[in-house]
Amino acid sequence: MGEGCNCISKGWIFMKEDLQTPSSPYFPVTANGQGPPPMVQERFMSVISQLFQHRIIRCGGAVDDDMANVIVAQLLYLDAIDPTKDIIMYVNSPGGSVTAGMAIFDTMRHIRPDVSTVCVGLAASMGAFLLSAGTKGKRYSLPNSRIMIHQPLGGAQGGQTDIDIQ
Repeated sequence: MGEGCNCISKGWIFMKEDLQTPSSPYFPVTANGQGPPPMVQERFMSVISQLFQHRIIRCGGAVDDDMANVIVAQLLYLDAIDPTKDIIMYVNSPGGSVTAGMAIFDTMRHIRPDVSTVCVGLAASMGAFLLSAGTKGKRYSLPNSRIMIHQPLGGAQGGQTDIDIQ
């Protein structure tokens, strides 16, 4: 199956951009009827996409560059379409890359809407940092969530003079 093409295989039409097949129970899909009768078309949309339409984004899993790029794009898009409505970000992350997390943090501070953060499950390390980056008064944690904050870790490399400077 080629990238971005519509292919017919065993009676199913696969459209890369519009159709997400339920290949995993972790990504359920629902169908919304669209178009005037009798030309109603079924369009399948992931639950994550539906949440995004309600200005809800998720930071789930280890924080890395790929996750950061997606979250930054989502934040910028929601800011562009309506800078007055709050954004809700659900955090369930064991932490991860400092540079990727700082990209998300900087974007949360850069955009105009308030970002409400909610801990679901675990927010540790960079996950806890992003949870705390929500707008003051709009940071929440569900009753059985866990939050872990630790001292920053760092290192030095190079020659002795370079290490002394660092």
